[in-house]
Amino acid sequence: MKRWAIRIAVLAVLVAAAVALRLTVLAPEPVAVTVTAAERGRVEETVTNTRAGTVKARRRAKLSPEVGGLVVEIPHREGERVEAGAVLLRLEPRLPSAEAELAERDLRAAEARRHEACVAAEWAVRERGRLERLAEAGILSADQLDRAATEAETSAAACAAAGAVAARGRSAVAVARTRVEQTVLRAPFGGVIADLFVEIGEWITPAPPAVPVPPVLDLIDPSSIYLSAPMDEVDAGSLVPGLPARITVDSRPGEELAGRVVRVAPYVEDVEEQNRTVEIEAELADPGAAATLLPGTSADVEVILEVREGVLRIPTSALMEGGRVLVVEDGVLVERPVEVGLSNWDWTEVRSGLEEGEAVVTSLDRAGVEPGAEAVLE
Repeated sequence: MKRWAIRIAVLAVLVAAAVALRLTVLAPEPVAVTVTAAERGRVEETVTNTRAGTVKARRRAKLSPEVGGLVVEIPHREGERVEAGAVLLRLEPRLPSAEAELAERDLRAAEARRHEACVAAEWAVRERGRLERLAEAGILSADQLDRAATEAETSAAACAAAGAVAARGRSAVAVARTRVEQTVLRAPFGGVIADLFVEIGEWITPAPPAVPVPPVLDLIDPSSIYLSAPMDEVDAGSLVPGLPARITVDSRPGEELAGRVVRVAPYVEDVEEQNRTVEIEAELADPGAAATLLPGTSADVEVILEVREGVLRIPTSALMEGGRVLVVEDGVLVERPVEVGLSNWDWTEVRSGLEEGEAVVTSLDRAGVEPGAEAVLE
């Protein structure tokens, strides 16, 4: 019995020593954590484009003359602003101008022949009337009266034919003048010349039918700038025109531009090897800022679906899977379930489970940060 008592006492001493070592020398170092206090503020529910969006211009035209010819004048160059109707390019006009002059001369000749024929027709009508009076008096035979009536009708028909020829001449003049006008390329709207693809002295050849004509000039209206962005198809039901948006562009790093959604595509794009997306269009609230953006620049659009002011919130980085957070109680990390509301990349609304001012751990990605671990605040 005495030996068993000694063994038990030795074992107890060893256990006590192990516990003491575990709690002192071998005790793990407390993990350092970063905490943030739950506070009241603004929380937004947002959705962001799945791929980079693009700055575009609603009015952008790649222009070409309607006819071929030799370029003789380019009044404006890249970067210059032009008004609607301004001349952008002229082709050699001598041949179509000569054709127009010839058509005008032919018209004048046709008008002269029409006048001559119609004057003769008027005389024939007067002559028929005079002969009718003579026939009533019994002085003229019926055969003579018939010849006069026939001549009057023939003259009237000649007048009408000459009028038709004159009308055809007027149409020919209009066609010729149109061909002259086609040698001049004018701005369909006011804008900035983005690029030129032709120079003076070069020959422009129109493309064959059903083949697009290569453009010679790119015209952009800076006042029509908007942004096109692809959004995930799961968000299609919540996207409607009029929603506010925050816009960022690569050319203006660190700056957020206010805007709004103006169009949501009525279909989902199904492109092979890409997520299905719905295209939205957004415009900037400041037209002046929009005019400074270059079409083709990549951009991101964050659409704000709902906003709540003055709600209890925590950083989204403090939220664990399943609606849980870690808090520090008596130097130990304790798991706490919370009920959340609106959420975005930055903030998450907390409806219950935390009180204002309670601190939650935000450094969840550090090793050793888990429920039950000892912790110290940084």
